[in-house]
Amino acid sequence: MRHFLVFLLVALSVPAIAQDDLMNILNEESKSKIDYKSATFKSTRLINGQTIETVGKNQLNFWISHRFGALNSGFINNFFGLDEARIRLGLEYGITDKLTVGIGRSSQEKVYDFYAKYKLLRQSNRMPVTLTVYGSNAISTVITGTAMESGTVMHYDNNYDRMTYTGQFLLARKFSENISLQLMPTVLHFNKSETPDVSNDFVSLGVGGRVKITKRLSITGEYYYSNFNRSGASPYHNSLALGFDIETGGHVFQLHFTNSRGMIERQFIAQTTKLWSDGGIFYGFNMSRSFSLDKKSKKPQQ
Repeated sequence: MRHFLVFLLVALSVPAIAQDDLMNILNEESKSKIDYKSATFKSTRLINGQTIETVGKNQLNFWISHRFGALNSGFINNFFGLDEARIRLGLEYGITDKLTVGIGRSSQEKVYDFYAKYKLLRQSNRMPVTLTVYGSNAISTVITGTAMESGTVMHYDNNYDRMTYTGQFLLARKFSENISLQLMPTVLHFNKSETPDVSNDFVSLGVGGRVKITKRLSITGEYYYSNFNRSGASPYHNSLALGFDIETGGHVFQLHFTNSRGMIERQFIAQTTKLWSDGGIFYGFNMSRSFSLDKKSKKPQQ
């Protein structure tokens, strides 16, 4: 009988020990598994500027960006700006899930812009933020020797003088399913500045965010402080934009108001000529459509 009781106790303890070992293994695996955050923002652009989001591999985004004239331009002559229009058409492609390249053409200043984005870090249970680096080059093709449209009279000897380079760190965190915030430290380099007393290098700090209201509707905003090395006599101002994102399947509609008419970094960060306080507000919209160029994919990335 004594031997039987010893055997019974051993038989009952083995499953308990095995269960404890199994739970320890599962806990260790759950700790080691990386849980990535997704959809910090619903598109690669916040309003005027970029977000940390990149295009998925073999995905193509087509962008249409449109800005009307200023609201304070009058009703009779300009119908509160609706008689005027500026447009940018753009394409961006995902070489990998982390690397995106793009090209665009703006009617303002007849500018072509080329850019690339690379996602260095991704928010997860091990990483508190997402970090994407962004670089672009823009060149105006306005006829040499004529004035630009940025608000001052600028004359250049050739189109190389009109080139601008932009570098950004895009640092964002998704705090919850409804709230995301982003910082955008930015440096711009102008091959030729507007006047001799203006530096060729320009520094700005942007902040932006998104608040999700419903499943398909979000409020967005962005602000660029650009007075770090701007002279007191400068005709330019900081850029502020507020808007709404509306998701409809493969489309994203962005409706917004901003005091910046230009749609690339050199225009809205460094050359904003209007103020919200005096009605210098432009109504506009962005629309993007995603297409899958991956034969294995049955539907475009959303």
